Amino acid sequence: MATTPNPGKNWDPGTENGETMPSSPARIAAFEILLRVDRTDAYASELLHAPQYEALSLKDHGLATEIVMGTLRWQAVLDEQIAQYCWQKLEKLDTEVLIALRMAAYQLQFLDRVPQRAAVHESVELVKKAKKRSAGGLVNAVLRKLVAAKPKGERPSALSAHPMWLTSRWTSEFGSSATEQICNYNQTVPEVSVRFYDATAQPELASAGIEIAPGRLLFTASRVKRGDITGTAPFQDGRIAVQDEGSQLVAMVVGNGERILDCCAAPGGKTRLIANRNPTASITALELHDHRAQLLRKRVPEKNVQVLTADATKFTADHLFDRVLVDAPCSGTGTLAHNPEIKWRLRPEDLPDLHARQLAILQSAMKLTAPGGRLIYASCSLEPEENARVVNEALTKDNSFRLMDCRTALESLRANGDLAPNQLDSLLNGPYLRTIPGVHPCDGFFAAILEKS
Repeated sequence: MATTPNPGKNWDPGTENGETMPSSPARIAAFEILLRVDRTDAYASELLHAPQYEALSLKDHGLATEIVMGTLRWQAVLDEQIAQYCWQKLEKLDTEVLIALRMAAYQLQFLDRVPQRAAVHESVELVKKAKKRSAGGLVNAVLRKLVAAKPKGERPSALSAHPMWLTSRWTSEFGSSATEQICNYNQTVPEVSVRFYDATAQPELASAGIEIAPGRLLFTASRVKRGDITGTAPFQDGRIAVQDEGSQLVAMVVGNGERILDCCAAPGGKTRLIANRNPTASITALELHDHRAQLLRKRVPEKNVQVLTADATKFTADHLFDRVLVDAPCSGTGTLAHNPEIKWRLRPEDLPDLHARQLAILQSAMKLTAPGGRLIYASCSLEPEENARVVNEALTKDNSFRLMDCRTALESLRANGDLAPNQLDSLLNGPYLRTIPGVHPCDGFFAAILEKS
């Protein structure tokens, strides 16, 4: 989640006696995080809020966030620039060397107020500290050539910062204009959207200098206009939660029930919102991995939620549910503004496997839905294999369900004062709910409502 200030091109790394000083702790943290992102399945947004970086000053944490997220967002562009001046093929470079080069290249091009000498010197030092001292000369030479080329200020196109296979798919699915909006949105720091769970939180935030504004999509959501909420008491004690407005909308489409099942519940944002809107319901939240189930228990304090560590494809219960949510594990291509590393990890051949997994979860959930009940299938993917094609295949195999038009649910939300009235039509793609990053002020989500006869 992007909850720290975004320094961007106005970042001031600090001055001392009129001399600009580099921010070594920030660069060290950024280097460590980018290495972990490259070597594991970790997400940068989560690592930036790991306990080991809590000691960073607000300024250092802001610069580390800017370098990490910016480097990941523009990785393909940075690699192309580095390759022009590097006498070795980039795939032959040690990971530590390539990451140090990317970090410096990002600072040199995008951060006007970071001194060029600081970006170059610190990246050379990072390579040396990573026990790649022999590559220090290469890093220094490549970066000095980049400085001489003066790329700073020449903003590359957002389209060029995405894999071509993805942008080609989006153009086919959404058109060239929407694809450009998606890419532009992915290359910016999204606004921090929040949900209040206690009316006392807002005045406390105001007294802490945090400026809050109404949501852009939902009247019942809010967004942070100024300040960092993560250090405030309302955030730390759970009275306010960070949650994208599109994610909130999907949870609200679930509606009301007495017995509710959330099949893939972690990290818990949708679960908690559903529980908040259904205070008398009995809610069962499933999570496959125990460590994520434990996190879910911490993030969802509502007493009417039972968290179970269970595989949704194998879960059985002694009763059926009148509301079921399948927020399916997916590629996450609708969340690239928050998770830019996804676009460099994902491959086209991953999509059939994801489709099969999503279909298996949906078919299992259908067996747990009571007659007259509703099942909401959702994802944060932009890819049709993970969305409508999953729903259509499931419906062909079980004719006891019918596909409902999401318009009815959205009209109800609008009538209740939840949904901004000017947003309804644009949120529909046939019978489906569909948010598109950049076209809408949120991540990309898909939802379908199935009703059991």
